[in-house]
Amino acid sequence: MTLVIPAIDIKDGRCVRLYQGSYETETVYFDDPVKMAKLWRVQNAKVLHVVDLDSARGDRGINDEALRGICACLDIPVQIGGGIRTLDDVEAALEMGAYRVVIGTSAVRDPGMVKQAIERFGDRKIVVALDVREGEVRVDGWTEGSGVSVLDLAAEMESLGCTRFIYTDITRDGTLAGPNVQAYRELGDRLSTARITASGGVSGYLDLLRIKELEPFGVDSVVVGKALYENCFPCQQIWCWNDMSNLDLERFSSAPLC
Repeated sequence: MTLVIPAIDIKDGRCVRLYQGSYETETVYFDDPVKMAKLWRVQNAKVLHVVDLDSARGDRGINDEALRGICACLDIPVQIGGGIRTLDDVEAALEMGAYRVVIGTSAVRDPGMVKQAIERFGDRKIVVALDVREGEVRVDGWTEGSGVSVLDLAAEMESLGCTRFIYTDITRDGTLAGPNVQAYRELGDRLSTARITASGGVSGYLDLLRIKELEPFGVDSVVVGKALYENCFPCQQIWCWNDMSNLDLERFSSAPLC
């Protein structure tokens, strides 16, 4: 079964989505990220993917209250990324209540830090983000090129002990244009045992079926953002979108956490 992971991207304390990673094209969907997290939980989310967009560009601390609030209010794992550059940053995120920490830029600039993080906190606590445009890994909140091939970086990170990657095709992110299935196949062929979380471009149920077909290539989960915020799944209307004002966000679904 492919796990669907709702995304919450936080900028200036609000829940936003970007188009192809551009900070100039943000859409604000919710003023309260903690309330948004509760909503996804009510809709049976089993894991949340949370990104601190301000920290990704070096503006740390702006969203710490929201991050702590999300981790504190939920009964499911939360993975946090954005601006994780040092072992202290990893530890701080874990102390906030994060289950897993996502490392992006430092995987390129300081591979030794990733190795140390895995050794210190365990491979289940560390995820390497592969944020990619046309085969090249991007850094600093996707704003800069690295000159590093995604396949080469993934192979290096796996050799250092990484067992989980999040692969985001930046050109698809926020576009609802469909996932880059071929890119996930190529990455899966390059890896030995590490697992892949797909990200970018999912527009609806049929795209989830395409992702599910990639299980033989190590893809076992998918991060979904805009498609959920834009109500692209018919079941969302059944859950609660049609009566948001009366939704009890404190009463989580009783669906089994399998």
